[in-house]
Amino acid sequence: MNAALRAAYHVAGAVTTRASDAAARVPGDAKWLRALRGRHDVLARYAAWSATGRDATRPLLWMHAPSVGEGLQAKPVLELVRQQRPALQIAYTYYSPSAEMLAGDYRDSGLVDFADYLPWDTPAAVRDVLVALAPRALVFVKLDVWPELVDGAAKAGVRLGLISATLSKRSGRRSPWGAALLRDAYARLDVVGAIDAADAGRLRALGVPAAAVTVTGDTRYDQVWARAEHAPRDDVMLTGLAAPHRVTIVAGSTWPSDERVVLDAWMATRDRVAGSRLVLAPHEPTPDRIAALERWAASRRVGAARLDAAAHAGTGDTSDLVLVDRVGVLGDLYAIADIAYVGGAFHSAGLHSVLEPAAYGVPVLLGPDYAAHRDANLLIAAGGAVSVRDVPTCSAALTEWLVDVAGRRRSGDQARSVVASGRGAAQQSAAIVQRLVD
Repeated sequence: MNAALRAAYHVAGAVTTRASDAAARVPGDAKWLRALRGRHDVLARYAAWSATGRDATRPLLWMHAPSVGEGLQAKPVLELVRQQRPALQIAYTYYSPSAEMLAGDYRDSGLVDFADYLPWDTPAAVRDVLVALAPRALVFVKLDVWPELVDGAAKAGVRLGLISATLSKRSGRRSPWGAALLRDAYARLDVVGAIDAADAGRLRALGVPAAAVTVTGDTRYDQVWARAEHAPRDDVMLTGLAAPHRVTIVAGSTWPSDERVVLDAWMATRDRVAGSRLVLAPHEPTPDRIAALERWAASRRVGAARLDAAAHAGTGDTSDLVLVDRVGVLGDLYAIADIAYVGGAFHSAGLHSVLEPAAYGVPVLLGPDYAAHRDANLLIAAGGAVSVRDVPTCSAALTEWLVDVAGRRRSGDQARSVVASGRGAAQQSAAIVQRLVD
């Protein structure tokens, strides 16, 4: 990183650090506010755990996964490392407020010893965190590599890795500014496990030493497979929603742009194929969003119920529309799906995980903007998913799978076979992590 860019980066770090202190006194629940507030006094929390929980006789692995998706990619690797190396201490950090609950679950279950926000990437914060954690190795998940952190860790003798590594063709990290900021950090990585050969090539072009890169696959395949295999099918939520005589469509991680298509398409199919029901899980199930969906249902005379009411009051079979008003349950709800719609490909946020329903053997519908999404391309090529571009194409795809039961099941089997073929990445990634620790 050249001197001018480094100076600007340091200024940005100082500004965000001061903003975190100011945000502690600002009311509100916006995501950006929670991100700032989460880092208020974060270094004191690291120091407190270091004083009471850090065992200097045990080596420490530090794994950083920025958000929920990356945290789920980290999970099967953490489980293997915890099982195979019980003497290790494990610190887990994240960037986004959406990952706070997941990190808490990992800590409370004993999967990790310490979990907290990653402090802002400033030299002072990096120095304090490295002193507090004293890690043997630092492993990033997917792509979230931070230049000051890498620089400080490398100078302190910490081994550096990146697992389930990916770098899309359209990534801003490949732009002139992105490369100038990050090239030095990528060049200092000791071991990188890339998702596929194309990602490996782009990572080398961004500075990762050629000898450091191997193709290990994507640990999400192991994670979603394990979740589907161990889904709590006898849980009261799933048994309460069970509707064996109806076809259930689960639309997950939807944005309003998705909902405008899938709701109208579903209504159109009801004129041709009676009996289907829709379980709708918005990506952000805020009270305002759920209330807006309830108003939509009332205006169309559609019987709607919120998730807990439908499951616990026994109305899951009779409600045509079930609204999921909380997070953390979508991965289990796909267990009752006959057809899935995955949101995000009508929205700038990008397509969400199509692997979760595929692992259950559920065929998948998705929007038009999926070209950069490797998993979606694999599913579509295998016949396990279909892209739709508007209400008529969505309605046609839904109708086909509602009418042709054998075809729907065949597409679901093809989707599940894609997930099965990608398993094994967790073992290879865990081996990378253990080599770094050793």
